[in-house]
Amino acid sequence: MEIGILCVFFLALLLIATEQGHRMNKAAVAMFAGTVCWLLYIMWGTDFVTAQHALEYGVFLDGGRSSSWNVKEFVAGTVFLRYTLEAANVALFLLATASIVEVLNNNGCFDFIHELLYTKYPKRFLWGVACVTFLLSANLDNLTTVCLMLAIIRTLVAQEKLRWVFGAVVVVAANCGGACTVIGDTTSLALWTTGLVTPTNYSFSLMASAVVAMLTVIGLIHLRLPHTMELVRALPPYRGDDTILNRWQRGLMLLVGIGGLWFVPTFHRLTHLPAFLGVLCVLSVLWIVDELCNRHLLRDMMVRKRAPMALQYQNIQNMLFFIGMTLAVGAVNESGMLPAFCRWTTEHVPNIYVTGVASGLASAFVGNVPMMLGNMATFAHESGIQEFAPDGTFWPLLSYCTAVGGSLLAAGTMGGFALWRLEEIRPGWYVRHILPKVSLGFVAGLLVFWLVNG
Repeated sequence: MEIGILCVFFLALLLIATEQGHRMNKAAVAMFAGTVCWLLYIMWGTDFVTAQHALEYGVFLDGGRSSSWNVKEFVAGTVFLRYTLEAANVALFLLATASIVEVLNNNGCFDFIHELLYTKYPKRFLWGVACVTFLLSANLDNLTTVCLMLAIIRTLVAQEKLRWVFGAVVVVAANCGGACTVIGDTTSLALWTTGLVTPTNYSFSLMASAVVAMLTVIGLIHLRLPHTMELVRALPPYRGDDTILNRWQRGLMLLVGIGGLWFVPTFHRLTHLPAFLGVLCVLSVLWIVDELCNRHLLRDMMVRKRAPMALQYQNIQNMLFFIGMTLAVGAVNESGMLPAFCRWTTEHVPNIYVTGVASGLASAFVGNVPMMLGNMATFAHESGIQEFAPDGTFWPLLSYCTAVGGSLLAAGTMGGFALWRLEEIRPGWYVRHILPKVSLGFVAGLLVFWLVNG
């Protein structure tokens, strides 16, 4: 039955990697795989429980007689619940941050980005887009940042091929920026919520390599851009929900939202409560400030949502995809195959850089989330080895490799997938024009990581 669970898992990875061909939603595939893997696990639960959790199961029985009913109760209440809590912790965090972004966007707090980037010079626009995206993704999750920046680019750049180039830059910058902080990407958030990294050490280990990788890609693209570009001349249509807040009110809301997110790691360190509770607190304060600033508008009418439906759809899909992959990886882990693979890998592949690079290359095809979760479940068993211990070198290395490696192909990360769906980029164009540049950036950043972390 271990082989059956593994076959379902690899079939799901294959469908996720080939999504551009069959158009089957990866979130649906991940959720189905997670469900089927646990159904197979529970069918042969007695064998798995006695092999992996004999001591815990004995305490659960408390001298009673083992039965199939007791095994199912133990699996549901102890084994399965552990992975459910891990997935719920990250999903609630993402839900709260997405709500914060929507409140800020509804009130025009990001409109200054449009003003800042408005220029007919593509090289200046390139560096502005990259820097703004990098900074935003370090504070917000990178998928939300990608969707916001793509919407801004569409209102400014008239030429389709240039929008593709700038969209690819947004994906690379968002992945690099999101990897720099524990709240900037789903994968780094998963590392933090499971206790494998601490925010300060993680950011110090990754910042230089992520910046170098991004600058390398941007510099290579800079050389091929024209001197001028055509801007969108039509005025944006009236959306029916334009904000009436002045600049200081928008600045206050931006300070509460973004500044509050920066306080979340401190909140977690001081209270040891789950990180999503801190984000929910920030969301509640921002919501109150929003209602105070818009109280006369709220009395007159319900304000329609300013955020595009694509943004909401991508955020929901990201959460469901993460939940499905967490459950699927959990079932494979509980079958005993990942601990065995960990022992084999540490014996035959002692260099963590080989493992990290291999995971990064695989992320280009199956996505960075499955590779990160798989490596977390595998190598967390080896906490006795220094590189795999909490705050060990392997975890920021893995985060860098999966984030930048996932950018090698258009749909290797959730941000890249959003670019492919929203801008309808052809995979062949991305491979010819973006893949070589991202590859050089990946190598340059990896070299810097090795120099910084030894």
